[in-house]
Amino acid sequence: MRSLLFVPADSPRKLEKSFTSGADAVIIDLEDAIAADQKEAARANAAYFIKGLASSPGRPPIFVRVNGLESGLTDADLDAVLPARPHAVVLPKGEGGASIIHLDAKLTAREAMHGIDEGATKIFAFAIESATALFLAGTYAGASPRLIGLTWGSEDLSYEFGGTSSRDAQGRFFEPYRLARTLCLAASAAARAAAIDTVFPDFRNPDGLRREAEDAARQGFTGKMAIHPAQIPIINEVFAPSPEKIAW
Repeated sequence: MRSLLFVPADSPRKLEKSFTSGADAVIIDLEDAIAADQKEAARANAAYFIKGLASSPGRPPIFVRVNGLESGLTDADLDAVLPARPHAVVLPKGEGGASIIHLDAKLTAREAMHGIDEGATKIFAFAIESATALFLAGTYAGASPRLIGLTWGSEDLSYEFGGTSSRDAQGRFFEPYRLARTLCLAASAAARAAAIDTVFPDFRNPDGLRREAEDAARQGFTGKMAIHPAQIPIINEVFAPSPEKIAW
């Protein structure tokens, strides 16, 4: 996975457009992008959309970001979308391997209920979006064979730290966020999961996106998330393996 594009679950127009973006995976978002009073409608829309694409040739894998385990909304999200058989569930605000084990159990029960092969639904997790998660980064290894990738979130982390921004005037991460990024990379390597870098929020700044993506690729990240289709070509280009690497 080089590129993962976020799309709000309550926008049919954006959902349709996402599948022509060239993204390697599409993340249908039920969490941050959806207001509290729109959650139920967004769940139904996400399930309808995934079912409608089930037989579409060449479609990218569909992930669904549910609400976090602490929100009390995760079960309703899973009950609505798992019967549609998304490729993976995206867990926000993960706090170590225990949160992955918890989600794994929820998925196992629902797969049995809906005739889905056990383990078919993968997990992609935000490993670090809180201060607590920084100290639990090493516990993702061995948590679940479903775990295919880890990422991190600078905006939620900034909010928890009480900061006004995660980046300096040049758009580069301040030290606490560089630490979080490094720990995410280490957690991914230890868990044998794909290391995916966080979003670059200024989608009108392609040069800044390219610089940050190239930096992430040099460090060992294998892909990056996006919030706008215009970011996908740059991310795909940066994270595509070179001819030399393919030959090797």
